[in-house]
Amino acid sequence: MAPSTPASLLPDPRNADLRVWVDGEIVPRSEAKVSVFDSVVQGGDAVWEGVRVYNGRVFALDEHVKRLLASAHALAFVGAPTADEVRQAIFATLRANGMRDRAHMRVTLTRGRKVTSGMDPRNNQEGCTLIVLAEWKPLADTRGRPVGEGAGGGAGITLITSSIRRNPAQCLDSKIHHNNLLNNILAKIEANAAGADDALMLDMEGFIAETNATNVFLVRGGVVFTPFADACLPGITRAKVLELCRAHDIAHAEKRLTLAEAWTADEMFVTGTLGELTPVRLLDGRVIGGGPVTGRLRALYADLTAREGESIPA
Repeated sequence: MAPSTPASLLPDPRNADLRVWVDGEIVPRSEAKVSVFDSVVQGGDAVWEGVRVYNGRVFALDEHVKRLLASAHALAFVGAPTADEVRQAIFATLRANGMRDRAHMRVTLTRGRKVTSGMDPRNNQEGCTLIVLAEWKPLADTRGRPVGEGAGGGAGITLITSSIRRNPAQCLDSKIHHNNLLNNILAKIEANAAGADDALMLDMEGFIAETNATNVFLVRGGVVFTPFADACLPGITRAKVLELCRAHDIAHAEKRLTLAEAWTADEMFVTGTLGELTPVRLLDGRVIGGGPVTGRLRALYADLTAREGESIPA
């Protein structure tokens, strides 16, 4: 048996004693494993969702489960669980860990174990593998700091523009929320080398797509802009922000955005389940930051998560 991860290395020491759902069983963290024949090991052949828990409720659960299974269907998974089976696995994992707030889950569905190694899906004869990994994680930016605490102690995160381009739809459609993340990881390596928090990624034509981990928004002249979801994931938090704009008469649009528009934006923020709405303090050395529109949307989003979500059954 592999040794347990020392609690001193974990962002939250409570995560040393996690219980994880793996292929129908809830097991201790130290025993949470998949087979070397599993498709996620063999080729990153899996789909996933990040899901957050607020005050006894799972936020946007239906949207996350629907996207997980739609991605699995797009990849022609055989033997995928039903939506209700995924939901029950999520609830069971949260109950096993006593989690009702300030928790974040990574829900992964792989194509399953193969009978022999190789990329051919015909070698998958045992159905899919479902993993629910729930951790104690308060709202944090991509470096694990509380949202609003950027590099150097300033408010917000820092970005550099990556030389790695986001996959176009003709190569690997971003509408599939897949586990093959090397494209993003290469961009993150560039950000790390530059001392930035994350990397802004462009599409193959040089327009802004997203960061390596989040969707991107700009505010210019009081109008909220975000790239078309062509070379970026149409994120659930992104969709919620656009819904809030519509509901509260905040001018907004989806459009192609250039680096020059980002460099000269009045405000810039990124969105994702882990950190909700996080201001961008610096992009390629240009000072941007949050502002009144970002602040208003952050408050509206916090109110939304305080009111909505599916209660965790007892």
